[in-house]
Amino acid sequence: MNEKKIIYYPEISEENTEKTLKAAKERADELDIKNIVVSSTRGGTALATLDVFKGYNVVVVTHVAGFKEPGKIEMSDDTVAEIKKKGGKVLTTVHAFGGVSSAIQKKFDTMESGLLIANVLRMFGQGMKVAFEIIYMAADAGLLPMDEDVISIAGTGKGADTAIVVKPAHSGDMFDLYTKEIIAKPTTRTY
Repeated sequence: MNEKKIIYYPEISEENTEKTLKAAKERADELDIKNIVVSSTRGGTALATLDVFKGYNVVVVTHVAGFKEPGKIEMSDDTVAEIKKKGGKVLTTVHAFGGVSSAIQKKFDTMESGLLIANVLRMFGQGMKVAFEIIYMAADAGLLPMDEDVISIAGTGKGADTAIVVKPAHSGDMFDLYTKEIIAKPTTRTY
């Protein structure tokens, strides 16, 4: 039996980012995990993650193009270039639980399986839903080794407040993904 510390945040705040990244780095070092996946909309969380995880395989997953404005991602070209200069990989692709499911919901006012799964995961927190989703996206893009554990870092709104250790899987094998540890998550519900 192992006992591990889990950080529970009573409030959702961008201020949780530094502590989440520090805790994730400690677990990565303890478990010899070299693959980190992090969600980032505008790039601040990505750059902070790259400062903490120097020399790691850091995959930054952005919002899909068109999330706010048709044809555009929310992260600036300069920020993407800075992330790449620091050794990070930037992935912008369809959300694993959204895409066609979102289009069907908008058009026909009905819920598809991808959105149902997203809403079930939100029962554990918005950050937890995102932490799962970005693993599938990075795996499907070929940016992760499938035989090694990965740390997934996400957030609720701005910054990072959720971190988990997982055995990754492709979205086509989504039920093979396995959560091994929770490092941090908020206790406040936003959805």
